[in-house]
Amino acid sequence: MTIRTGDVTDPTSLARDGFCDEHFDAVMSCMASRTGVPRDAQAIDYQAHVNVLEAARNAGVSHFVLLSAICVQKPLLAFQQAKLAFEAQLIAAGLTYSIIRPTAFFKSLSGQVERVRQGRPFLVFGNGRLTACKPISDDDLGGYLAGCLDDESRWNKVLPIGGPGPAITPIEQGEHLFALLGRKPQFRHVPVALLDAIIGGLDLARRIVPSLADKAELARIGRYYAIESMLVLNPATGRYDADATPSTGSETLFDYYAKLIRGEAEAERGDHAVF
Repeated sequence: MTIRTGDVTDPTSLARDGFCDEHFDAVMSCMASRTGVPRDAQAIDYQAHVNVLEAARNAGVSHFVLLSAICVQKPLLAFQQAKLAFEAQLIAAGLTYSIIRPTAFFKSLSGQVERVRQGRPFLVFGNGRLTACKPISDDDLGGYLAGCLDDESRWNKVLPIGGPGPAITPIEQGEHLFALLGRKPQFRHVPVALLDAIIGGLDLARRIVPSLADKAELARIGRYYAIESMLVLNPATGRYDADATPSTGSETLFDYYAKLIRGEAEAERGDHAVF
């Protein structure tokens, strides 16, 4: 394996430091903006991918595998719109494409393991059943992405994918976490209206302090994930459908929680932190 470092926001660096005037058969991109605010979304979710697509075509690439996100089904946020814009450009590019839209990552759902271990309550929005998802592990998702290179049934398609097992709600996540720790479940219910108030306040304040616009967008991102399920959206009914959400792999979120508790894994959440 050869590792090369280049600047995906700089087409010259991509060609010189990344592709190095060599021929390649395929490109697999797992890039995503770190914050999701409009500036980052435009720079990475859209423009950096445009740069990679152009460099890939110049390098003779015939297949482009793109890691997108299932939430682009209902694009209310800047990063979702940027991802969709590039998806459309990729589809129209004339290459073979595989666009993967995973549900939820384990690391995105692991932010409360330590607080529960410390004896604090598990936080849920509303009644804890507003949303559901079929989380997928990094290893299972990686295997699915790699499989797109050889499996022709995944070519020229947009592919939603989740992990194994039934869809789970936040309240079920908390209940299982407490069970693994041998403790009685304890929840704190956070009203979605609190997020609405925060967003409203930041939207007003950013008129005076423009730098608060990013914080307002981050609050909108948080609200989105508090009320929208990470499952396939049925366009006919407008409802999320767990049965229509494909599954792959073998590791469940609860397997991962058990590893965290035993110290066999570490939750590297970075910008995926919610709580």
